[in-house]
Amino acid sequence: MSKRAVILAGGKGTRLKPYTISLPKPLVPVGDMPILEIIIRKLTKSGFNHITITVNHMADIIRAFCGDGSKWGTYIDYSIEDKPLSTMGPLKLIKDLPENFLVMNGDVLTDLDFGLFYREHVDSQNIFTVSAYSRDQKVDYGVLEVGANNKLVNFVEKPITRYNVSMGVYMANKKILDYIPEDQFYGFDHLMLDLIKNSNPATVNVHSGYWLDIGRPDDYEKACIDFEENRINI
Repeated sequence: MSKRAVILAGGKGTRLKPYTISLPKPLVPVGDMPILEIIIRKLTKSGFNHITITVNHMADIIRAFCGDGSKWGTYIDYSIEDKPLSTMGPLKLIKDLPENFLVMNGDVLTDLDFGLFYREHVDSQNIFTVSAYSRDQKVDYGVLEVGANNKLVNFVEKPITRYNVSMGVYMANKKILDYIPEDQFYGFDHLMLDLIKNSNPATVNVHSGYWLDIGRPDDYEKACIDFEENRINI
């Protein structure tokens, strides 16, 4: 069975400067290879035989590096954005998407089993499946809980709150294209709210393994260390 993946690689990587001054963020190296190559190798290993890369910023560099995908044993083509369309907007430009397909950011390092993620989505007949990760957020201050008449009712020193956050890896049914406007900036947040509003919400699968978004310099440096130590399952 043909399996399709879309890698979103059109962003400028502004938060990752100075690493992205002369390179598009997906080609910034993690260990001995660019993060985009790590993703492509892992997708290919999981049985994805058609990968579309959405490009805008420094598109020619990405196309020159990836080519047609034959060096990794898959087929790669490209969808070119004339202007930034956020995360979901670029999908409207791809006219041959199958009934179900994987979508992911081009800067994610994870040991998620993409093949299993694909099968579970298809078997469950979801319109959209979000791979999520539980992450702790620490407040660096003492938090005051104030009641009536401005009287302190509780005090918590540097509390930690756990959130389920999107990993930037999704499975989608082609029906989501009905919600995405033509040639407009339309993000993951817009789609999630539109699906909820139309009583057709996404399904969330929490991943308990490894995940890191390399969008910031400190996360990128951690990713390089983690990859060399563990050679994340590719």
